[in-house]
Amino acid sequence: MSAEKLIFDRRKSRTRKRIAQVSGGRPRLSVFRSGRYMYVQVIDDVKHCTLVSASSIESARKEVVASGSNCEAARWVGRQIAQRALEAGVKTLVFDRGPYRYHGRVKALAEGAREGGLEF
Repeated sequence: MSAEKLIFDRRKSRTRKRIAQVSGGRPRLSVFRSGRYMYVQVIDDVKHCTLVSASSIESARKEVVASGSNCEAARWVGRQIAQRALEAGVKTLVFDRGPYRYHGRVKALAEGAREGGLEF
């Protein structure tokens, strides 16, 4: 295992450990950020299932935002996941940024989700 992967995994486990301590049974909003796209899921850890998901790879995004890898696309994904989560009956959750810093696209996604009506 490379040193970068080891650091990445340690950061991820630290974040998940803190989330498990404060979640109180709420679903978590899990973020994955690749070089080209953003993926987000609302996960129920009690039932071990994904409730809803959204990503910047969806074709509907292309009508609104040209690129899938910028803050504008991340904000769009945040609004989409908020809309889908509210339809599924989830209003409050825990934000799981994973190993990523709360900056740039991750921050834009969170702000978009809050704009859409989610509370975390």
